[in-house]
Amino acid sequence: MSKTVEFYFDLGSPATYLAYTQLPKICEQTDSQLIYIPILLGGVFKATGNASPATIPAKGRYMFQDLDRYARRYGVPLKFNPHFPINTLMLMRAVTGMQLRHPLRFAAFIDCLFKALWVDARSLDEPATVAAVLSQNGFDPNEVLAPTADEDVKAALKDNTEKAVLRGVFGAPSMFVDDQLFFGQDRLDFVLEALR
Repeated sequence: MSKTVEFYFDLGSPATYLAYTQLPKICEQTDSQLIYIPILLGGVFKATGNASPATIPAKGRYMFQDLDRYARRYGVPLKFNPHFPINTLMLMRAVTGMQLRHPLRFAAFIDCLFKALWVDARSLDEPATVAAVLSQNGFDPNEVLAPTADEDVKAALKDNTEKAVLRGVFGAPSMFVDDQLFFGQDRLDFVLEALR
């Protein structure tokens, strides 16, 4: 039986974007399955007492330099988003709704949002910008955003986040192979090793 990588993610994390660009290749190399689990990073921070490295100026400056190094190593585009940090509550509810109701379009959906945030540096905490990005990528904004007010979708995202914290997640990206937690996109070599 092939192994799985459970990928706990929030679109608002640039490190998560970098992990997202690499995990499908890692899973393909190891004949493993990638399981996307949307969480609300703000909820994880609140529950664990953690905070974004960007809240510490010197660490924030270093973090973006380091992420840029990794982007070059991976051969993927990465642009600092001047709107960072972004409130991702609506986005992550939309991601959860898409995963639950339109799973065949899920990959294309998160593709367009990750690109908008970390390649095009769009301000996705502005509803008009979100609607424009969705329309440009073949999604009906009204259809996509309507579930963000749905109680089942809200509950699913909250449940994912609470379960993540119970498993030991304190930030994003977090990956599990079996019961091993790997935190950070700079731990992907350990993920690969665990899958092999």
